[in-house]
Amino acid sequence: MSTRPYALDEQIGYLLRRVTQRHLAIFAQAIPEVTTTQFAVLARLSELGPQSQNHLGRETAMDAATIKGVVDRLARQGLVATAPDPDDRRRLTVALTAEGEALFRARIDTALGVSDSTLAPLTEAERQTLTDLLARLT
Repeated sequence: MSTRPYALDEQIGYLLRRVTQRHLAIFAQAIPEVTTTQFAVLARLSELGPQSQNHLGRETAMDAATIKGVVDRLARQGLVATAPDPDDRRRLTVALTAEGEALFRARIDTALGVSDSTLAPLTEAERQTLTDLLARLT
């Protein structure tokens, strides 16, 4: 049995969840057209070009069920298009539509502002330290 008391407010998972909730609220207010996970898909597709749905899931840290749901919602909004992979018809290829690319490009500065707002309580040095430390934990 541990002799250390368990203080919920000091637990990394709890703190990360609270920060995530704050970030999601800031994002939803600033970019109401899509969710953070949907924006991540738009960003990766803009960066990498068309991808298999499976690979896109890995590139955005989403499991197969989650990426399928995100892609389906983006497709219904007309922001991505899916097609059978010409080399393996069992696979779906996902690509940005012109509307998806336009939305992503139009919202880049806003998304950067969301990150700035999330990190606003920190100094520039603290922001860099936090980002570096979180990157080490991934």
